[in-house]
Amino acid sequence: MAISSIFSSLQKTISSKIVLNTIARNSQENNGIVNIHRIDEKNIGDYYCAPHHYFDQLKESLDIFDYKSLNPAIKQNYIDSISQNSLVIGGGGLLNRGSFDKQMHLFEKLSQKNKKMVLWGLGHNEKNPKAFGKVTKYNIDTQKFGLVGVRDYDMKEEWVPCASCLHPILDTKSEVINEIGLIFHKKTLNNPKVLGKFKNYPSTSNTTSLEDIISFIAKTDTVVTDSYHAMYWSMLMNKKVVVFPNSSKFFTFKYQPVFSSIDTFKLDCKKAQNYSGILEECRDINLKFSEKAFDYLGY
Repeated sequence: MAISSIFSSLQKTISSKIVLNTIARNSQENNGIVNIHRIDEKNIGDYYCAPHHYFDQLKESLDIFDYKSLNPAIKQNYIDSISQNSLVIGGGGLLNRGSFDKQMHLFEKLSQKNKKMVLWGLGHNEKNPKAFGKVTKYNIDTQKFGLVGVRDYDMKEEWVPCASCLHPILDTKSEVINEIGLIFHKKTLNNPKVLGKFKNYPSTSNTTSLEDIISFIAKTDTVVTDSYHAMYWSMLMNKKVVVFPNSSKFFTFKYQPVFSSIDTFKLDCKKAQNYSGILEECRDINLKFSEKAFDYLGY
């Protein structure tokens, strides 16, 4: 690694620690509400999983990674937004994941300063295959937060599935033209072996627009995917789903897909089933949770 790259990495690490330490030392206020999640327009699930897209009370959003920015204005906005406002944290796989560990533990500490915080539709995201289907606790103490709703059905916390179920686009209906269709996670697009295996099947990815991915799902009978939200939206749209799991997050939705691999997926597609009524159930749960959330937040 070049000396300049090492210096840049060190500078970024030091800067990040300063931002988090500053917030931890600051006095905390609850003037408004900020929705913190992973804002990644190249991962359509990460982008649309946040409740701020669906409720007028949540007008402000913040990328959970902004604390790492070297731009002084972005860093200061991160400090001010968190210190001055109540927080809605989620959705997405923000728990049990190293990338978000520092931020989530910071939020946990802020509970000691009367910070109002809601965990909304987030869940665990453990990458170690040994943990798949076996996660029993989170890397933070959820009892320290004012209101908690997690997307993991088998945990002790209240079950609140991803708020993206509230998007009206999920009501889309279309003639089915694909018996099997692949939806790739953006990281899989860099794997030529996997792409080559499925070159003869219609496919898309979670890097496309929401309109395109929902249109693809609507036209497909069985969706094969390694994207959480492609799985989720497909099931909400009454599709059969086969998953190539790459994280613990796939194993804890209330309704289970068929888990498979690139070598056995054709046989496993025959085992997949569709479920009815999930969309309505998930929407009802989120709307009821929103009433509790905004009552707690004073809105």
